Amino acid sequence: MGIPLENTKDIEKPGNKIENGNGKTEDIEAVAKKSHKTSNLEAATHLFKGSVGAGLFAMGDCFKNGGLAGATLLLPVLAVICVHCEQMLIDGSILAVEKTPGATFYDYPETVEKCFEYGPAPLRRLSKLMRLIVEMFLCVTQFGFCSIYFVFITENLHQVLEIHGLDISPTLTMLIALLPAMIPSLMTNLKYISPVSAFANVALIFGLVATLTIAFTSGPMPSLSERHLFTSGTQMSLFFGTALFSYEGIALILPLRNSMKEPEKFSSRFGVLNITMVIITIIFMFTGFTSYVKWGEEVQGSITLNLNVEEIFSQAIKIVAALGVFFGYPIQFFVMIKILWPPLKQNLNYAQSHPIQTQVALRFILILMTFGVALLVPKLHLFISLIGAFCSTALAFVIPVFIDFVVKAQIPKSLTLWIYFKNMAILLVAVLGIVTGTYESIVEIVKAFYA
Repeated sequence: MGIPLENTKDIEKPGNKIENGNGKTEDIEAVAKKSHKTSNLEAATHLFKGSVGAGLFAMGDCFKNGGLAGATLLLPVLAVICVHCEQMLIDGSILAVEKTPGATFYDYPETVEKCFEYGPAPLRRLSKLMRLIVEMFLCVTQFGFCSIYFVFITENLHQVLEIHGLDISPTLTMLIALLPAMIPSLMTNLKYISPVSAFANVALIFGLVATLTIAFTSGPMPSLSERHLFTSGTQMSLFFGTALFSYEGIALILPLRNSMKEPEKFSSRFGVLNITMVIITIIFMFTGFTSYVKWGEEVQGSITLNLNVEEIFSQAIKIVAALGVFFGYPIQFFVMIKILWPPLKQNLNYAQSHPIQTQVALRFILILMTFGVALLVPKLHLFISLIGAFCSTALAFVIPVFIDFVVKAQIPKSLTLWIYFKNMAILLVAVLGIVTGTYESIVEIVKAFYA
């Protein structure tokens, strides 16, 4: 999961004029902004890219924990709740912009802050705190993504190295991946790292298609009767975390909508958001269902790990999938820097006088921290479930519900009984998911340490 990023460097100074096709003059800056607006298809592509990442390869484990019938029924329900919460976030942002003179766009943290700032008097003092909470969850989520990327790369690469007689430890394998990851991640200019995003997505799609092709062609598929239709509450908690991790793309929603030529078509009934999420959900369900039927209880946190490593084609798939995740690391990493760097620069005198050196040092420290966390977590699927249950649920469900309550309080007669019931139901699902999913993930991680 990554976000579309653009190089925002100005081409000309504001105020310069050019002649348009109607014989009138316009600001060059305004024309440039218009020309960079995205189409519906481009916005859908960015949303797809931002929502489909390492979590896609964990869908087999997701269905193992949810059961064939349980996961098939619940995954679309979670998708609908996610989209509804994203719509509540959009509505809150629109209202905040309308109430702020001169404002044209707010991202997720700013929307939360402004909604509370314009909300009921007792809640206004919480505006800065709510923004800080959202930024904290976004940082932790992106930090978790980066650490998961290290684990994903290491597990796939280690299998290939072992089969070729390179008997090195997973720790050393991860260290090998660390060194090249530092190079693009230490670059402070996006124009040098953005091109790798295209290769990363092509590699991930190739890895998925090739893996599922092998699943269908390497012998008959087992009978559905050999797989669990439903599972226990413990496993359902892990299913919830993995599913929410895979759907976590709410930080994308506002930037994507704002970037469109026709933003009103982003969240309409048959708009970009709904159609793209339907496609993503179908892909998730097909991948998870097929993977669990094929490999059953042996399905791994990344389905590429289930491929026969002795086959050359399977080795190629593992390497390409690992490369896809590897080249996605700098983009995910940039999101975290984008949140942490501005307050650091504002409050640290050395950062103001030496911005490049300070930012490179910050990046170096954070890369080592993601590497360290990846070393400590022994199982990829448990790490994914933990991040999904704790951080993704808060961002995708809890905060949008708070926004909706605050927004509706500003509109007379909007807080109906149905709104209370619907929002409290979402909060109940979220709290159950956070508590049980986080607890079970931590318990299983601790068990893995002593296994």
